[in-house]
Amino acid sequence: MRFLLPALAATSLMAQTANPGAQVQEGPLRAHLAFLADDLLEGRGTGQRGAELTARYLETQLQMLGLKPAQDSSYRQPVSLLGLRTQVDRSALSFQSGSACLTPKFGSEIVFGAGQAKAEQVFEAPVVFLGFGIDAPEYRWNDYKDVDLRGKILLVMVNEPAPTTDEPGLFDGPNLSAYGRWTTKFEMAAKHGAAGVLLIHTTPSATYGWSVVRPSWEAERFSLAKGPAGTGLQGWMTEETARALVKQGGQDLDALRAKAQTRDFHPVPLNLTLKGQLHSAVRIVDQFNVAGVVPGSDPALKDELVVYSAHWDHLGKGGDLALDSHPNPEPGHEKDTIYNGAVDNASGCAALLAMAQAARHTPAKRSQMFLFVCAEEQGLLGSKAYAANPLWPLAKTVADLNLDSLNFVAPTRDMGLPFSERSTLGDLGRAVAKASGLSIGPSHPDTGGGYFRSDHYSFVQAGVPALSVGGGRDYIGADLAALKAKASAYGKRYHQVTDEYDPTWDLQGMVQQAQFTFDLGQAVANAATRPAFKPVK
Repeated sequence: MRFLLPALAATSLMAQTANPGAQVQEGPLRAHLAFLADDLLEGRGTGQRGAELTARYLETQLQMLGLKPAQDSSYRQPVSLLGLRTQVDRSALSFQSGSACLTPKFGSEIVFGAGQAKAEQVFEAPVVFLGFGIDAPEYRWNDYKDVDLRGKILLVMVNEPAPTTDEPGLFDGPNLSAYGRWTTKFEMAAKHGAAGVLLIHTTPSATYGWSVVRPSWEAERFSLAKGPAGTGLQGWMTEETARALVKQGGQDLDALRAKAQTRDFHPVPLNLTLKGQLHSAVRIVDQFNVAGVVPGSDPALKDELVVYSAHWDHLGKGGDLALDSHPNPEPGHEKDTIYNGAVDNASGCAALLAMAQAARHTPAKRSQMFLFVCAEEQGLLGSKAYAANPLWPLAKTVADLNLDSLNFVAPTRDMGLPFSERSTLGDLGRAVAKASGLSIGPSHPDTGGGYFRSDHYSFVQAGVPALSVGGGRDYIGADLAALKAKASAYGKRYHQVTDEYDPTWDLQGMVQQAQFTFDLGQAVANAATRPAFKPVK
């Protein structure tokens, strides 16, 4: 059956694409993209005014397209969040050792916040260097070594130990495993009773610069209101700050890093005491997942569901003015504080709406849900909430296809299906690509942990085969060097106010990516069998 499935998918796909109603149209996609990335929506920040405007727009569009509400008579699924914002003018952390005292500057040298719903906290705790902060029995790795770290402040490196010649598959080899994620390190420290965790940032280990870390921690941060509490203190510091602190504490940072690369590492107490106070604004706020359904046409299969997902949130309005790169900004608006998130992820939401329009004209055998999740930038909170309280039984949910940050550069000869080998969705995706005259691009090491950073992962954790469909890299155009440079330049705009919509963009590649995702979803929705997970090698 594994070999029959792609053939069925390809046959089904070719029949569907002959129907003009199944085509994703550029006009609607561009219009949605321009609106969702407009300053009017204020960056679609969680808990901000732009969030409500965005949710209202999405549900209105689903209603206009004729999709059925996913929850009774409502397109909305409430997600209750705990909001915590550091009151910087009332908070400060100092590191003391004898007569020496270092107080890093918030924003440029350190960022921190509460991990618990406490408005006021006072700290006086010893600091311990904990290597990578990993406790992974299946890899026989434990940086904690059963040391009592309750009430301690843990200084932790980002990422995870590198694979070796003897163990090339250590921590998933060149790919970042879940243990390397900074969120996992926070969770692990809380389980061990630590008072706080401070991560040491480097661009190579985090795979992004300090300019990406800083905005998230200067703004309000969120977690699920009913989720487990974290440590009292959480945060990041620059490598330069960490080096100075470790030296003040009587150690050398490079020497400690070298020790942390082996299983023999033990926690290293530093001759440092963290003293300070943390004041936080605390609130509970409801945000919303937005979802509509195109019912299935087959009496035997319409109770099963294919999900297309994309996150609608971004970083909202920030603090400091930054250069606005929008073409011809209005006088007085050459600089702004709006993180528009045009590529990340107005593009994914615009694509889903355009795909929903196509699906409405071409129902599949299984039902199809178009799901716009909230608070992805806060740690996949919207998709986690959905997986915990689904609007459709997970046992009857056959797949999730997620879109996040689409190709705004140019059309391509290929598509990306990272980690598609983990389920038969990969087999089906290759058949769909072949039927469309495309190839599937080669896989690349996932050094940034992208597999765990997109909303498909919440479905994977819930037992539903899922993946995020990536854009291709084999661009079609006269000046390939310019196209590659355009794609590469986005790295500097990622999570910056300069991620803005440009009306001169060629959206053929974005439409192509949306069409491929839709065709793959239709193939899943019409296939005789459901996708299934494969053993991870």
